[in-house]
Amino acid sequence: MKKRIIETITAPGGGQNCQHIKHASGLDIYIMEMPDYHSAYALFGTKYGSVNTMFRLNGEEDFAQVPEGIAHFLEHKLFENEDCGTFEKYAATGAIANAYTSFDRTAYLFMCSENFAPSLEILLDFVQHPYFTQETVDKEQGIIAQEIRMNQDEPGWKLFFNSLKSMYHHHPVRIDIAGTEESISQINADLLYRCYHTFYNLHNMVLSIAGNVHTEEILEICDRLLIPAKDQKLEEVFPEEPYEVLQHECEAIAPVGVPMFSIDFKLKPKTGAEQLRAELLCQLVMDTLFSMSSPICQSWLEEGLINFSFGADAPFTGNGYFSVGVGGESRNPREVRERVFHVLQEAKKNGFDQKAFERTRRERYGTMIRSMNSVESNASMMLDCYMCKILPFSPIAVLSELTYEEAYQFLCEEIDIDNSVLSVVHAEGDSL
Repeated sequence: MKKRIIETITAPGGGQNCQHIKHASGLDIYIMEMPDYHSAYALFGTKYGSVNTMFRLNGEEDFAQVPEGIAHFLEHKLFENEDCGTFEKYAATGAIANAYTSFDRTAYLFMCSENFAPSLEILLDFVQHPYFTQETVDKEQGIIAQEIRMNQDEPGWKLFFNSLKSMYHHHPVRIDIAGTEESISQINADLLYRCYHTFYNLHNMVLSIAGNVHTEEILEICDRLLIPAKDQKLEEVFPEEPYEVLQHECEAIAPVGVPMFSIDFKLKPKTGAEQLRAELLCQLVMDTLFSMSSPICQSWLEEGLINFSFGADAPFTGNGYFSVGVGGESRNPREVRERVFHVLQEAKKNGFDQKAFERTRRERYGTMIRSMNSVESNASMMLDCYMCKILPFSPIAVLSELTYEEAYQFLCEEIDIDNSVLSVVHAEGDSL
């Protein structure tokens, strides 16, 4: 049997645990056995997303720069095999399969209630065996170009990416995950293979599984199908990004009944455990101050300044970026911005409702605990923790100990109203 390093990680309170296996192939594997459940959920992910456009491997002098959108393009193409499509194979096992590419990762997944072993074999097989030809690449360029055009017609997409483009001067987070029509036209089969062999190295990947599964069965399949890889010492680089936003306002035209807006604050990026703590504090502060149940937001609602779409967004974080905001619909987005600024300034000056903060913290803690009843949530949580370089269950442990004093300090030191962007999408003829 191949050498493995196995450790058990237990959730706070001892209610659940998972196994972390450092496999001999180089892959990190996380398994949460949930014997009382009928289904299983598996994710095979790599730390490769849309922001990873510049990199080099150990021993290389120069950094390679690749077209924007290539991670997403590669995800699409990996489902194609020389003999038949991957979805046809999953159809035979009854599993539901999918994949996604985000800013910092790509993941391939399936869910099933039977035939888990053959479904896992399909997952491990197709992700490790790329097949690209220039003919299929050319065909995919047209498909993804159409997807890009469709995204650009979506009001929510315009709102989000216009804000990112206004916040970030150089960081590739400002570019659509799918890239641009111009950038994907530069992609060819050789580039796809280069990116695949760089980022789809098992030392840069994770397998996360939760549900009615057996660890030994999973490891037997992994021992048989995983192709050992050499750690290439991948090094990524990002352009130097100023703290200040690029511009404070942006607008776009779309057929919307009521103008959509977001007020986003650019924060100093963090990593690892520091990032986790900052994310949780940030979320608690914004939820406490801008909950629709708060007296302030209720008064804005009665006034007609906002509607029930208003709320705080989850912090948006990753390698070199961190922002948070509030958004919704309003006939007067600039007035909403001034009110939001006033709330933040008053909270910095006089503090904010400690009871509301503690209530918000307990509610979020309860939500985390309840999510552990979902095989999908548990598998996703383990993958997320790997990507952020923290232990599984860390969010629960950290959230349980956060204090009002920490949250107040975070508000005062990290959220700067002068480093914000107002992004608005309105109908033609309306004004910002």
